[in-house]
Amino acid sequence: MSGSNFVDHVKVFCRSGKGGAGSAHFRREKFVPKGGPDGGDGGRGGHVIMKGNAQMWTLLHLRYTKHLFAENGEPGSRQQSSGASGKDIFIEVPLGTIATHAETGELLGEISEDGQTIVLVKGGRGGQGNVHFKTSTNQAPRYAQPGEDAEEFYIVLELKLLADVGLVGFPNAGKSTLLSVVSAAKPEIGDYPFTTLVPNLGIVQYYDYKSFVMADIPGIIEGASEGKGLGLRFLRHIERNSILLFMIPADAPDITRQYHILLNELEAFNPELLDKDRILAISKCDLLDEELKKLIRKSIPKLPFVFISSFTGEGIKELKDLLWLKLNNEEA
Repeated sequence: MSGSNFVDHVKVFCRSGKGGAGSAHFRREKFVPKGGPDGGDGGRGGHVIMKGNAQMWTLLHLRYTKHLFAENGEPGSRQQSSGASGKDIFIEVPLGTIATHAETGELLGEISEDGQTIVLVKGGRGGQGNVHFKTSTNQAPRYAQPGEDAEEFYIVLELKLLADVGLVGFPNAGKSTLLSVVSAAKPEIGDYPFTTLVPNLGIVQYYDYKSFVMADIPGIIEGASEGKGLGLRFLRHIERNSILLFMIPADAPDITRQYHILLNELEAFNPELLDKDRILAISKCDLLDEELKKLIRKSIPKLPFVFISSFTGEGIKELKDLLWLKLNNEEA
């Protein structure tokens, strides 16, 4: 998934269809010159509907879509014939997409299942024909209801990646390398900060054909919750992960301090993130001998941890076992 092809935020102007007007028609036949009212109802205006598509991973197809207009309902006609409803517009989006009202910030809905649909903008109701207004004292109503007006406003669509495990760490902590080792994903890897500019997903195979999804989130820096670096643009992807895998390289000046900086940034962005299960992976452990590992163990915060090396494969099996146990709420 190249950077130019990954789009996780779009703003679209949506307008539903107007309801069709009811008919004020009267029955007129060869031998019935003064029949009663028989005007039909107007059709409903088309909705603007968001629909989940498990085969999509990005909002790229909506990047250049600025306006979406649903069809208006048709007016009613004679013999109590109802007008046709306006055609709905479906916006297909990846799983994990949320829609909000651009002006009020109101949450309109979020997609979590394939085929799930949510009406974002309702079409106007069709007006009732004059047949509905006939009474004992008014047997020839010459009026009918107009259709309801359409609704229109800007909608913001945001994609929050749905993954079992989210990789959290500073730039150049080895997150992309780990993902490339444990899955078939091929993220861009480099020996410099901010190599990863878009989130990457990989399916990690486990025993007996079991698997789980891991997301490589672009590196966080101190102040990310205030918009520094890649900032808020990618912090939201962490909200949809079941487990947070913190990755800190073995050659970091102070592993504990880096862990708490990352934790503080997540808390500042959304305090609910601290309720998620957390695991610490000390990467690049091929740089350490046993004596250094013992020293690091004494200073590590109290949470499950494992030493790993994506280069030699050390600790990779233990890490996958630990993640699987946590995902299935088993004791590690």
